[in-house]
Amino acid sequence: MPEPKATSRQPWSFIPTLYFAEGLPYIIINSLSVILYTTMGIGKAQMTFWTSWLNLPWVIKMFWGPFVDIYSTKRNWILFTQLAMSCCLGLAAFSMQLPNFFFISLAIFTIGAFISATYDIAADGFYMLALSPEQQAFFVGIRSVFYRIAVIFGSGFLVVMAGLLVEQSIVSIPFSWTISLGLAALIFTAMFAYHRFVLPFPDSDADSSGRSNQQEKVAFLEIVFSYFRQEKIAIVLAYILSYRFGEAMLVKLAQPFLLDTIEAGGLGLKTSDVGLAYGTFGVLSLIMGGILGGAVIAKYGLKKCILPMALALNLPNLFYVYMAATQPSIIWVYPLVSLEQFGYGFGFTAFMVYLMQVAKGEYKTSHYAISTGIMALGMMLPGMVSGYLQEKVGYPEFFMIVCLLAIPGIITIFFLPIEEERAGET
Repeated sequence: MPEPKATSRQPWSFIPTLYFAEGLPYIIINSLSVILYTTMGIGKAQMTFWTSWLNLPWVIKMFWGPFVDIYSTKRNWILFTQLAMSCCLGLAAFSMQLPNFFFISLAIFTIGAFISATYDIAADGFYMLALSPEQQAFFVGIRSVFYRIAVIFGSGFLVVMAGLLVEQSIVSIPFSWTISLGLAALIFTAMFAYHRFVLPFPDSDADSSGRSNQQEKVAFLEIVFSYFRQEKIAIVLAYILSYRFGEAMLVKLAQPFLLDTIEAGGLGLKTSDVGLAYGTFGVLSLIMGGILGGAVIAKYGLKKCILPMALALNLPNLFYVYMAATQPSIIWVYPLVSLEQFGYGFGFTAFMVYLMQVAKGEYKTSHYAISTGIMALGMMLPGMVSGYLQEKVGYPEFFMIVCLLAIPGIITIFFLPIEEERAGET
């Protein structure tokens, strides 16, 4: 007789790997690709425009979320998307050796972005089905930690490895990225094999494709309409879209700025140095800022914290104005980038807590997905024009514009409907 399928397992056996696998493709597609194309000689205007489009699947993923619910199981979706991601990264690694690598790899990354966004839906759904409410509360911080570890691995280790391979004259720049992306593909193959045997089969994770989906469609429309019927929704949407305008511009060109030559207005750092400054120390600082931000909001409440934390997110962007004007040595780059990322992690926490506050009633999960989709749109649009703008005005003026773009988002805070909270409430 076949062995019965395990309906539950110890969450420590799969939650860390599940969320490491969620973070890695996102950071490769949206961050590592920027460094990759910069070192491969792609112009900033072209690079930022096309890589910004890679955010689109995370903007619109809410529209195919119901299909993940209706067809097959979350477990099957997880396994399928991990195997598909392994193939995508393998093809992207191979494409680095082709003369027209840019648009070929961009097409592959686009497919990978849709796969990754679908994986996010399935993994988050599986998390709620496979864990009890008590386990969900306990592991929410753990899954965030392993997501951030994936960010460090993708924007830190893989970038440093590619840089060192070139700096030591071991391989060419294209082949260094082939090795890095190939390693990521092997990791996803291992993830697929591991999760194939380890993921449990929760009773609630059932294939519902056999039932009528008419009710699903009606519910989906009601979810969307209920979101846009909320109090002061226009100012809420303005806040979500504009809060990260400056950051959206900065994130696309911070690493190219560090890599650009002194003559071009950059800091002339090596690829491995950028991997350490931005992808390792920067991410660690971001994590610490996020932890502190959560503690401060828990103690004082969102209403008191949202404006100071918005300033904490945006004022450190002045460090880039300073670095562009003075082109300091690397000794100053590490702490300044780390402080900027700490402020970003600290201030971004208030933004995410407000998005949770906007998600109300029985459709909390779907409302949150709509908010994060709008947030991704607010990141995509400024990023598309950032490279063109920088090429027209230069780095110092560009970073000044980044600072000015923070103002509209800060102004919307004064008009937001924010729920009253008692100090110390969590």
